[in-house]
Parts: sequence; structure tokens; C-alpha cells
Amino acid sequence: MLPPSATPPRPAGSPVAQAFAGPVCIVGPLPPPSGGMANQCDQLVRLLARDGVAVHLVRTNPPYRPAWIGQVPALRALARLLPYLWALWRGIGAAQVVHVFANSGWAWHLFAAPALWVARLRGKPAIVNYRGGLADEFLAHAPGHVATSLRHAALLVTPSAFLQRVFAKHGLAAEIVPNIVDLSRFAPRPRCNFGSAPRLLVARNLEPIYDISTAIHTLARVRRRFPGATLTVAGSGPEGPALQTLVTKLGLDGAVRFTGRIDNAAMPQLYVEADCAINPSTADNMPISLLEAFASAVPVVSTRAGGVPDMLDDGRTGLLVPVGDADAMAEGVCRVLEDAALATKLTSAARAEAERYAWPQVKALWLDAYRRAASTRSTT
Repeated sequence: MLPPSATPPRPAGSPVAQAFAGPVCIVGPLPPPSGGMANQCDQLVRLLARDGVAVHLVRTNPPYRPAWIGQVPALRALARLLPYLWALWRGIGAAQVVHVFANSGWAWHLFAAPALWVARLRGKPAIVNYRGGLADEFLAHAPGHVATSLRHAALLVTPSAFLQRVFAKHGLAAEIVPNIVDLSRFAPRPRCNFGSAPRLLVARNLEPIYDISTAIHTLARVRRRFPGATLTVAGSGPEGPALQTLVTKLGLDGAVRFTGRIDNAAMPQLYVEADCAINPSTADNMPISLLEAFASAVPVVSTRAGGVPDMLDDGRTGLLVPVGDADAMAEGVCRVLEDAALATKLTSAARAEAERYAWPQVKALWLDAYRRAASTRSTT
């Protein structure tokens, strides 16, 4: 079905980059809903297939059929689990190597663990591609079999040095293959004259760890110096009603736009329209939204949560502020809005940084990882 790295990148045209043609079974989600892991899985499957690697996708979040089953918890779990296990058995059986997108919490137990069990039963080497900023908490409290599965995978791969350090803390060796940003889709946008009405963008879902309330408070402070400033919140989630109430309470009705769920194909236009991207998250790994802002030459102000400082160099590729500090975030936003030279310096360095995450570089790392994993036997 086609829908700085610890391992130094090799040129995409090198022999290693051409040494693996598949088949690889990729286990992971696809949009909708759009999100970091789903978008990365979608891009990886499409780009590998485009470049001649045989790929079979086992989707962890297929739509419910009929749709009403998704509203009944017990039926929902059963309706998804049995077809998922059958798809794993077939897809993994035909593969040389298995690539499992994994996350913390219930997603590990429902999706990653079964894929690793089936890989073991079928004698296929598995790569665990672990994501998410809450890995430390998860590993600290997870049952022992979770660490055992990770330790026995052919490779444990993370997208950031932050998660690599987290796994080392728990006695697990991981290597880095960074996230992908498609530079053909996210192009630098010229700086425009926004006057007193700059447009801010936060591209995170409406969930507690992304702290959208701080972004809204930031806008209220920015409007003291830029009265026409607006904020676009691109995402969906359970915090929506509370955040809308906060907007009204702060007198920001008409200044904050909640887009709801945005298809990944529509994201580039949001960056074209933005004068500053903000990331208020309280826990993070390697947010794709920041890489997209880098590639689009939109100045970034972010909290220093989790792995963000590993990808955003404060004062060089963006500005970092403390978690939950709307005053500091607003001051950072105003700095890049008021100082054109600073904004140009930050966006030029950020665009160069985005080159490290382009497909030719990341492709070489994944093909090398697949080749090495395929040469082993699964003991997961």
C-alpha cells in the first residue's frame, strides 16, 4: 500500500544509499488526523516508494467501517485489533525488515508491541522508531517487557539527541535518524510589511502538553505593541472549548482563528501567511512544525521544552524562552517583529539548518539502517 545525527549522514548517491531495495514493512499511522508521527510516516512511505524501495504499509489508524463503530469503545477496539493483527502477519511475513513507528503510553501497547511480537514470531528483524516527548515518564513506569522489547530490537532509532539521552538514561542504546522536511513544499517566503498587524502562527494540536493558552496570552501581550496582531492556531483537540473561552475572556474575539484539523497539504500556505511562528509546548521531542517554519523562512520563538534546544540554537536559528512564560514569549516575538536584521539573520540560519533534514540526507540514513537491520535476526 503506497499512500546533528549520531550516525553521520552519507551522500544519497553513495553505495550504502543504494544497498537496500526492500521490501520493508512500515507500521505506523497516516493522516487524518494530521500530526507529527502520521505526517512523517506518510512522507517516508511515499518517498521510499518513489525512489524504488518496495514498501508495504500496515496502518495503525485505518478508518472504522462502518463509521459508527468508532463511537462504541468496546467494538472500536475489537474492530481495529483483529484486522490489524492479520495485516501485521501478512505484511511482516513478506518483508526483509520491519520499521515500527512507536510512541509512549497506550499507543505502545496497542500498536508497537503487537508488531514486535509478530516480527519475532515470523523471524524478522524490527527497527523501533521511537517518538514523543514523554518517553522518560513512560519508560520509568512501564512494565519490564517494554524495555526488553526495546533492548532486543535490531535497532532503536530516535529522531533527536534528546530522546537518545532519555534512552541512555534507561540503559538503552539508540541512534538518530532525524525527521524529514520536504523542501520542495516549504519554500522561503519574502518578509512583508505587516505594519501594526503581524500574523502569528502556532501549528500544534489543542492538547494540554502544547499549552496553547500561553500562545493566546502571548498574543494579548504582543497586541500592546502591535494592536492589529492576530494568531492562527492550526490544529484540533479536546482543549478547544476552554481555549475559545479564554479568547473571549481576554477580549481577543476576532484576533484568534482556530482552523481545526488541517490537511498536511495545506500547511505550506499557513507559513506563507505567517510573520512569526511560536511553539509554546511543555513537553516535546523534535516538532515538525519548527522544521517547516525553518524551511519557510519564518522566524521562530519556542519554549525550551524537551528536545527543542537540540534543534533550535537560541539566537542563531530562533529564540528560546522558558516554558509557560507568556511575557518572555511575547518579548521574543516583538524582538523578531521589530528588528528586521535579527529576523533575517535567524531565518537565513534556520533555512540552512533545514537542509540537514531534507530527504536526500535522511534517505541515506534510513537505507543504511534497513541494510544493517536486515543482516540480523530478530530476537525481540
